[in-house]
Amino acid sequence: MRNRVPFIGLTGGLGAGKSEALRALSELGAATLATDAVVHELLQGDELRDVIVDRLGPGVERDGALDRSLIANRVFGDDEARAWLERTLWPRVGERVAAWRLSLEDADPVPRAAVVEVPLLFESGMELVFDRTITVVADEAVRAERAGARGHAAVAERAGRQLSQEEKSQRADFTIRNDGTIDELKQSLSSVLAKIEEST
Repeated sequence: MRNRVPFIGLTGGLGAGKSEALRALSELGAATLATDAVVHELLQGDELRDVIVDRLGPGVERDGALDRSLIANRVFGDDEARAWLERTLWPRVGERVAAWRLSLEDADPVPRAAVVEVPLLFESGMELVFDRTITVVADEAVRAERAGARGHAAVAERAGRQLSQEEKSQRADFTIRNDGTIDELKQSLSSVLAKIEEST
């Protein structure tokens, strides 16, 4: 009987480098999935488009398709609409993640871990489904520079409904600093992966 593949939740604040960490974990032999990519895929489907347009109005469409930026603008500052959207999306995202994890049982070679990037991991309560959790943190100035380079608004504004880096770090099993080079990030993640494998 082979060892069970550790199931890991990865999170971090805006600009901390979650995507870089996910890529590094993939290079280190983990199977990886980003919930943002799952949401993007779901929003392309007709069924969800009709449900969301019916609730939020035609202003969330562009050229007959749902537009994430328009949806974000529509629910920003509207707690009820945002809560409804999350209740609509997250069960579907959960189903996709569960199916992906199940598909790894037949993978050859078997991955070192199954890692899912979830920006609102602790805020959504999803940490409970994972064996271990990792939070990626970075200096505030570094985060602001990265976010600005991607065209995001100020980190403080965008992160308003997220837990602080410190809170995410306290709640995670492991915290990875991402202020340095990609090689340093990869070394830190390699060490964490080894610890998780030892304890599984």
